[in-house]
Amino acid sequence: MSRATEVPQEDALPEADALPGAPHPRFAEQVFGHGAAEAALLDAIGSGRLHHAWLLTGPKGIGKASFAWRAARALLTLPTEDPGPSLFGDPEPMAAPTSLDLDPDHPVARRVAALSEPRLFLLRRPYDAKLGRFKQDIPVDAARGLKGFFSMAAMDGGRRVVIVDAADEMNANAANALLKVLEEPPADTVMLLICHAPSKLLPTIRSRCRTLRMSPLSAQDLGDALAQATGAPLPEAEIQSLLPLAEGSVGQALSLRDAGGPEAYDSLLRLLGDLPRLDRQATAALADSASARGAEGRLDLFLSLTEVFLHRLARTGATGAPPALASEAEAQILTRLAPHPRAGQAWATAHAELVPRVRAGRAVNLDASMLLLDMFHGLQTVASGPAAA
Repeated sequence: MSRATEVPQEDALPEADALPGAPHPRFAEQVFGHGAAEAALLDAIGSGRLHHAWLLTGPKGIGKASFAWRAARALLTLPTEDPGPSLFGDPEPMAAPTSLDLDPDHPVARRVAALSEPRLFLLRRPYDAKLGRFKQDIPVDAARGLKGFFSMAAMDGGRRVVIVDAADEMNANAANALLKVLEEPPADTVMLLICHAPSKLLPTIRSRCRTLRMSPLSAQDLGDALAQATGAPLPEAEIQSLLPLAEGSVGQALSLRDAGGPEAYDSLLRLLGDLPRLDRQATAALADSASARGAEGRLDLFLSLTEVFLHRLARTGATGAPPALASEAEAQILTRLAPHPRAGQAWATAHAELVPRVRAGRAVNLDASMLLLDMFHGLQTVASGPAAA
């Protein structure tokens, strides 16, 4: 829950819906790669059939939040309906909007940037200042704040907007509280639900929303989004090294850039490139370094890159060719380990099972080194069995 009138210290606290080292999505002046989503929303506004709830789905980090904030600024300034006839005759029909652009100096844009717009409600994971960390999910108390928000009269009688970031982070009670609002939506209100994993949402929530499926960014759009997020264009060589790993996600690209992702991926390829044979000494050394005390960031990076590798193996087997932007060395590894669709299916299953098993084990404090060694054994088993030529 974030409204500056209730939490004036908000700007001083970390924000759960922002990437470390990157501007919050509400400050993005442009949104790249989502023209179809914008056209769908504009068409709904112009036709007078604007749904009260929109579910923005797609992989994490592709710009769903930036799009939601862009849409919110526009919705807060656009008229809610045609003015209708008057004593002086029928007015001209309200012109359909052609863009979600809003001047950054517009009063609404300024208030939204400052989180002080009274007609906007932001629902997200709160920050626990005492513990120095974010809550693991969106609690019901935060969702219940919607009741107070809707009990207040809208300023100037205009439209109100709710942003939920992210809807799949709500706990069960919070989800039920939101569902009650969706079942009886207040007049002149639009709810924008950002969602990375729609399957985690209640079916009753999904059924009450219109879905906008947003796709990973193209190479050009990803480069443009990275330049906006970092404040300057990245060197072409750096962009090319990030593209195959980011999988169309600017959020993933920024995280990998800061963590040395391309170099770490090269190390992973050297380790796994000879599967089903593994260098025992190198494998044990990597497991120990990734599981050392204070090495949580390295462990997360390694697991994320392993998922990327397995995903690219699955695509290679399914399509018969390595994905675009693969280096010559990577292309040879992918082609050897995933020579046919059956192998692609085996690696897809490994992608869905092996890395999540490590993360689940870490959540209950099992030994990370042993979990990683177990994962390596699983990769060997797939490479020598179902994926073998």
